[in-house]
Amino acid sequence: MVSGGSGEEGVDAAARSAVVEAFATPLIEGGMQRMAARVFACLFAEDSATLSAGELAERLVVSPAAVSGAITYLTQTNMITRDRQPGSRRESYRLHHAVLFEIMTNRDRVFADWTATMREGATVLGTGTPAGRRMHRSAEFMEYMRAEIAASMERWRSGATEEARG
Repeated sequence: MVSGGSGEEGVDAAARSAVVEAFATPLIEGGMQRMAARVFACLFAEDSATLSAGELAERLVVSPAAVSGAITYLTQTNMITRDRQPGSRRESYRLHHAVLFEIMTNRDRVFADWTATMREGATVLGTGTPAGRRMHRSAEFMEYMRAEIAASMERWRSGATEEARG
């Protein structure tokens, strides 16, 4: 990890860039599109969590067109929000306040759909078949994980609320 000080003025561009690339790498390895991961990491590493497309392109040393595709992906997946700057036609892009919490909340809906589909598949295939048993067992696993994640998120929410109160 690179140290660069605290506050916007204390972090030099090279240190910030190193943080962005270090954060983007596991996102890319986890399956996120390369440029989307870099844009997301760049916004995450910004104190304001908000930048224009031009600022993103400049910080990432890429073309505005490369940033445009990433912005489209990130807005469609609700990871960032597009904001119009007051009194201007210029847009900026901002991370949601609790983006990782929101990602996990959205993931629960996906897991719920998977679980329902696997339950239906187990019924159609029959739990007496290897595929049906696999579907049934996988649905049970997903239900277990959804309950564990929900409980963890609730514990986090409660702790975060207590922390905010001081």
